[in-house]
Amino acid sequence: MDRLPNPAWLRSFESAARHLNFTTAAQELGLTQTAVSLHIRSLEAELGQKLFTRNARRLELTELGQSYSLTVRRALSDIALSTNSLFGPASRQTLTIRAAISTATYWVAAELPGFSARHPDIPVRLVSHIWNDSGTPGDVDVEIRLGYGDWPGVRSEKLTDEKLVPVCRAGVGSPKLNKGPLIHILGYEDNWARYFQAQGIAPPDQPPRHSVDTTVAALQLVMAGAGYATILERFAQNAIRQGAPIAIAGPAIPFAQSHYLVSAQRAAQPTAAAGLFCAWLRDRLATDAAD
Repeated sequence: MDRLPNPAWLRSFESAARHLNFTTAAQELGLTQTAVSLHIRSLEAELGQKLFTRNARRLELTELGQSYSLTVRRALSDIALSTNSLFGPASRQTLTIRAAISTATYWVAAELPGFSARHPDIPVRLVSHIWNDSGTPGDVDVEIRLGYGDWPGVRSEKLTDEKLVPVCRAGVGSPKLNKGPLIHILGYEDNWARYFQAQGIAPPDQPPRHSVDTTVAALQLVMAGAGYATILERFAQNAIRQGAPIAIAGPAIPFAQSHYLVSAQRAAQPTAAAGLFCAWLRDRLATDAAD
């Protein structure tokens, strides 16, 4: 590592340079005047240069001391800013929620303003991933997963029952879904077959034109007029409310997977913010179900 003086000496120097008074600097730092004076002398000896001119009634910075004080003050300020941002009280109170990117985009993000209106003092960080095994339960405050609730090594609480709907670009009219083109979502390639079977419609004999790995990408293709996709009704309704130029193109059918709250089997006690969010989300879903 490059040469770096004792940080305690630097703190004393920065304070003394700002106040031009060892006694005031000592009071600010909770030290004695003797300790601050010793820190300054030690720093000057380390650098081989005088940083202050000590007059009878006042303290003045040398030219080198003036230049160095600006650098030290900026460095200490950067460290303080980073420390407060990463480890300060606001960071410790931040609620971190993780969900698959489609769940985050077309459900959780749409609901967060309601939670924040109820709890404006809780900052929220929403992080997303593509696959359920992209993170470890316990390294976030709340994790929401879509699946069957049978993940090994975790506890899961069912939140929702889901339905599947076909979607098309808005303004298409009465689309003939079995004429295609169809968009498949990787991992859910059988959704179209299940949908056609439930509706008693013969599936098209052509392969899918596009296959993508997220609902987000599938909806972008739908909005571009590239074809039809099957997605969760919850996602479609939220996307439409958000102004996406899509339309639900057929009746909904039951979907086998659900959304779950997931936690490690030996998870620590949830944070107060996590408890408030989970309780709010349960109430929100119960209200939707009643409506």
